Amino acid sequence: MKVLVCISNVPDTTSKINFVEGDTRFDTNGVQFIINPNDEFGLTRAIWLQQQQQAEVTVLTVGDASCEPILRKCLAIGAQKALRIDTTATDGFAVAQEIAAHCKETSYDLIITGRESIDYNGGMVGGILTGLLGVGFVTNCISLEIENGTATLAREIDGGKENLTAQLPLVIGAQKGLVEEDDLIIPNMRGIMQARQKPLNVLAAQKNTPKSQVSKFEKPQPKGPVKLVAEDQLDELINLLHNEAKVI
Repeated sequence: MKVLVCISNVPDTTSKINFVEGDTRFDTNGVQFIINPNDEFGLTRAIWLQQQQQAEVTVLTVGDASCEPILRKCLAIGAQKALRIDTTATDGFAVAQEIAAHCKETSYDLIITGRESIDYNGGMVGGILTGLLGVGFVTNCISLEIENGTATLAREIDGGKENLTAQLPLVIGAQKGLVEEDDLIIPNMRGIMQARQKPLNVLAAQKNTPKSQVSKFEKPQPKGPVKLVAEDQLDELINLLHNEAKVI
């Protein structure tokens, strides 16, 4: 079984975010990048399939050379090979087209994307990818078992979960629950040394045209000052909520 795990290179949530060039471009100076958490849940599940069913695990990202340290970490976690499609990731449609072009040349039984990335939260790559490839898609995936070409899955829905079966090939959108945070694999020294010997291949991009572009970024407005009202001043509280906050 051949498994492809799509990896996004995203800023660490503790990083201070700034924009440059008139707030039209993200400022990467001083920002620490990590594996998108939803993708890391998917990668860990793929490594389990590798250990249990001898699956061949490949990781892929769409991006420039700055993404390669993240791919090396994926190799240290246990992926057997890594691919980088050499282009700047723009919108989800262009990224999905680049991945689909590779998947049409190299067939995979299972393609794992994250449910969404934590930077843009678009959540569109998996859905567009499955449309381009004409295969099944299960997003918000919190359980996965594969036997004899059939996947048994569960996905999170409002108020519960939905159990499904699907035939391979298949695209899934991974999230927490597919594995838990405690299950994530921390690369050890042996894995890091082995990662240096594993192939990281750079593929030419298809140069697809994006369907959208960023016009401007805006940070959330800072929170206003807080007024404290004594617990016995109910009339004052009502007056503030009515006349200042205008919520009643």
